[in-house]
Amino acid sequence: MRAVTVNGAHAVSAVQGGERAVRVRASSGHRTRVLRLLLALCSLTALFATATPADAADSPTQAAYLADRLRENPVYVTDQLPREVPRSTAPDFARLAKRTGVPTYVLVLPMQSGTDGEQLLGAVHDRLGRDGLFVLIEGTDIAEATAYGVRVPADAAATVALYELAYDAGPLLSFERFVDVIAQGGERATARAEAARETYRDDEPAEMYIGPSDRRNQSFLTGSLLTGVPLLIVLTAGYVRRSRRRTGAERRVPRWVVPGAAVLTAAAIALTAPVVFDQTKSSAAKPPTPADLSARVERVAAGLKQDPVYADPESPRVLGSRQLDRLHERIQDFRRSDGGGPVYVSLVPQTPESESAGDAGLFAAAVHAKVGEDGVYVVADPDDGTIDVSNHGLRLDSNRLSFDLPDSVTLGDSRADEADDHLLGERLDTLMTFLDKTPRTGRPHSESTPAAAPRAADENALPPLFATDFWPGLFVGAFAALLLSGVVAGVTWIVRGLLRWRSPAPEPSGRLSPTSPTEPPTSYLRRTAYAELTALQGRFNDPDDRARAWDHLDAALLLVDGDPGRARQPGTDPATLVAVIVLARAGRAALTGEAADLCCGVNPLHGRATRRHHVRVSAEGNSRRLLPVCEPCRDTAVAEPGGIPGRLLKLPDPSLGNTRLPYYDVTDGPLTAVPHGIARLIDEVRETAGVH
Repeated sequence: MRAVTVNGAHAVSAVQGGERAVRVRASSGHRTRVLRLLLALCSLTALFATATPADAADSPTQAAYLADRLRENPVYVTDQLPREVPRSTAPDFARLAKRTGVPTYVLVLPMQSGTDGEQLLGAVHDRLGRDGLFVLIEGTDIAEATAYGVRVPADAAATVALYELAYDAGPLLSFERFVDVIAQGGERATARAEAARETYRDDEPAEMYIGPSDRRNQSFLTGSLLTGVPLLIVLTAGYVRRSRRRTGAERRVPRWVVPGAAVLTAAAIALTAPVVFDQTKSSAAKPPTPADLSARVERVAAGLKQDPVYADPESPRVLGSRQLDRLHERIQDFRRSDGGGPVYVSLVPQTPESESAGDAGLFAAAVHAKVGEDGVYVVADPDDGTIDVSNHGLRLDSNRLSFDLPDSVTLGDSRADEADDHLLGERLDTLMTFLDKTPRTGRPHSESTPAAAPRAADENALPPLFATDFWPGLFVGAFAALLLSGVVAGVTWIVRGLLRWRSPAPEPSGRLSPTSPTEPPTSYLRRTAYAELTALQGRFNDPDDRARAWDHLDAALLLVDGDPGRARQPGTDPATLVAVIVLARAGRAALTGEAADLCCGVNPLHGRATRRHHVRVSAEGNSRRLLPVCEPCRDTAVAEPGGIPGRLLKLPDPSLGNTRLPYYDVTDGPLTAVPHGIARLIDEVRETAGVH
């Protein structure tokens, strides 16, 4: 015998001889009335519960659906992110999950606003009824990780993955870092999490991938270097060669060296750039397979063939049972109406990472093609609450659907923004009313074919390095090389000028003829005379030097009374300064072993002469003189005899003010002996000074 007490009534049951007898005895009339009241209250509670709009008892909840998927496979990758996390990556997540050492369940879902990851994992765990490590990855980040019945450092591992990796590391690498920290154990994982938090508190890790704009910058830099550096080598070498030639220090270098160096540099840049700029894609996403890109469309189309309203089971429910019943009734009424037809409603999120790249019209067209039946296709996003409507083959005024549908229906209002369900049930009901009132047309209308989504294989691929801005870079590099070489030459010229002004140095013999003026100012003669004389004086290091050029130095010093500094002081006439310059240069030439017996009689500042030649010395008439000439003056005398008068050295005549005459007509001093040779000039200087 077993006694059971229920709400104050006692029941006694007995089983005897295969017959079951039940006797119930009421304790009192008062208790019977109480029992009836309680039963009535329970009935009312059940009635109100069934009337709740958010009730979704007729369809599986989000947690129940995900628990069923994990029961089939401990790793579930959504089909809604094929451009970022293709479903074909599920084996990679599973391989990593085995390294945790505990049962691990992984959910990869789209990022959902208003969803608490911890609550979702808890509900999934309760539905699944299994202990282990539960990980929720939303998009590309580890959103939540919770351990049920196992001891693992889930929080520390999630912290390390968050801080140590760049935001573009991708879900696979983030999960791999998470798993590695889990395998380290509690103490080491906690220490690593603290270190990561301290290290990257203010500065995030550097990005792992570059974008198209960064690749264009790389291409531009490569093109600029490819033309700029070799051209700069050629221009700089030419400038250095000219500078050495002017200073008389030119070195004989094979002609092919500079072009060869430029070509080798260009080849090195062309070969090195792809190694340095070796990035080929802009994100960690793996290319999806065709099956990845079609999975969600096929899933939704299959659901719509069974029911004209398809609610994404991976997303929170936004329509209650009464709202669903109401929507089904409205759809049936519209289907039976004059000029009406099927209406298919897809409550599915639209994200840039989906197969349609977030284009609801493109998604509707793809679903229409899979369903294979014309109708109005409605795409309602349970995440952001937007509603898109496309007419495919019904006799409806498509312009009215496209342009007159209120924003309160397609986008929602402030009330919809604040509501968790975005008031989609109410707005879809308004949409059905709008469809009922939409004018019918004589023939079916369809939406124009939407533009195809970007190819997933190309979406994350970077353009080639030798493309895009590489070609403008070639021109900019050449221009920059020209500009830079010009700036360097200008700065060098200014610096050398300042150095010459502060510490003048004699001109090399190779530059005398093209740089020596025909009407030199007195300041130039003073500066040059001092530089040449001090340079000659500083070369006397041994007795052999004295033997070779002592007469030249002695005569030059006689002209300045033995003090080279007087050459820079006012008072010395230009003819004397020219004589000092000629003697000093001849002395320096003698020290180097060059023949210095003759000085150019056209312009003594030209330095050494090679031979004597009859030259025209007057622009009027045909007056000629036999003068020693340097190579440039000889070439001029042969090719253009009339050009010699313009090359004659002219000095100011004190008796005629600022009038300048040929040097041999201005003075009767030692300088007139220049056409007769250096030895004669030395003798004239000594005779004038009274030295024998």
